[in-house]
Amino acid sequence: MNKIMLIGNLGRDPEMNYTPNGTAVTKFSLAVNRSYKLSDGTWQTETEWFNIVAWKDLAERCSKSLQKGHKLYVEGRLTQRKYTDRNNVERTAVEVIMNEMETLTPKDRQPSPSSDNFLGQDDALGDLDDHPF
Repeated sequence: MNKIMLIGNLGRDPEMNYTPNGTAVTKFSLAVNRSYKLSDGTWQTETEWFNIVAWKDLAERCSKSLQKGHKLYVEGRLTQRKYTDRNNVERTAVEVIMNEMETLTPKDRQPSPSSDNFLGQDDALGDLDDHPF
């Protein structure tokens, strides 16, 4: 089973684009904090960053309703893809393909009110190689 669940804050406003065949894709980063106590009794906080990708209707809804700083619950699956950067160096990107989310930011802090915070999408996206970034 490949499933990941995260709670964190958007690190940037979502960026929506369309593939050549017209499929919406939205990307954003999510900062997830973890706090722990050191042996001397002081607290330390670590932040891990995750690249989130949403497709189709969920992508469009994310683009309209989310903004930097919003707190989210995200559920999806991890994926890796290889690409060649501008300097012709092969790299690997690890991303979360989101299929469900719930906004945890209070409605009075959201840009537009929503009657339902829960957003989902079918996981029938096919192979990621079919979706150019």
